[in-house]
Amino acid sequence: MGSRDRGLVCGACWSRLPLLPKPWCERCGHPRLPALASGATDCPVCRLLDPRCVRARSVCWVPHAQSTPLLAALKYQGWWGMADGMAERMVRYGGAVLDGIRSPCVIPVPLAAARLRERGFNQSAHLAAALARRTGGTVLDDVLVRVRTTESQTQLTPAERRANVHDAFAAPVQRRAAIRGRTLVLVDDVLTTGATLNACAVALLDGGASDIRYWTFGRARSDADRP
Repeated sequence: MGSRDRGLVCGACWSRLPLLPKPWCERCGHPRLPALASGATDCPVCRLLDPRCVRARSVCWVPHAQSTPLLAALKYQGWWGMADGMAERMVRYGGAVLDGIRSPCVIPVPLAAARLRERGFNQSAHLAAALARRTGGTVLDDVLVRVRTTESQTQLTPAERRANVHDAFAAPVQRRAAIRGRTLVLVDDVLTTGATLNACAVALLDGGASDIRYWTFGRARSDADRP
């Protein structure tokens, strides 16, 4: 590790992240396919997101030989210090998700109670805290809760993912005043099909939020991105 490297990951490793290549879709931040580069609007990822999601941004492709181990270290191995380096890249490459927001309200996607007890921490909460420190934002970690346990999304089809998290989240009535009329930024580690983030967005919008943004470190390739 060189003298200028800081944190748990060296600069050389961060530099090998598979960044999402430009040009990006203005709304969802997904790389625009060659067929859409001329200005067509049929973005394959925009179609997946809740229509009330104003903007989404991510840093890099997942899975990948470089990004997957970094996320695994944060998510499964308890390397909480990884969150700051990830947040630094999220701000650098995806800070446009905050355009038009003066004081961001960042909300981590909550874990089920059983999973939180098992793991001992919520990786999205660590990311949200690191992002708040870097943007002058505020973490609201009690305005969104899981109201039922769900299966792991990893091995599910897109349709199964949507069904799995349907009505799995809620905005507690006693905390809705904190989000009423506000723009909220949902934070998670990876955007795959958007099912979890969409389910969270529905709960927050039903609770009175004005609009929603999605902010993640990783993003899965859509079918259209694969060779």
